[in-house]
Amino acid sequence: MTSKRQPVSVNILGKEYRIGCEPGEEEALLKAARYLDARMKDIRGTGKVIGTERIAVMAALNLAHELLTRENSADAAASTANKRIRSLRERIEIALNDSTQLEL
Repeated sequence: MTSKRQPVSVNILGKEYRIGCEPGEEEALLKAARYLDARMKDIRGTGKVIGTERIAVMAALNLAHELLTRENSADAAASTANKRIRSLRERIEIALNDSTQLEL
């Protein structure tokens, strides 16, 4: 079964864009557009970046940096958790082996 994309209107920096959207994903798209609009307005508000295209590129770079930073943090947390699990597993195995030897 194929889903039919629906056009959804979003406003970013006062301009309307029609974006094709999967059914049921409209609210997520609107939320993303509002978030991007707010980030672009923040960049425009600094007065350091002029032009919609440059503002969009700066917003994209900032968002990509945040995403990669979060991914790296998540990877580091997963690595730490895996090390802790291995350590606990080893301690459990040692404790089980010790109790087995005591029973003999």
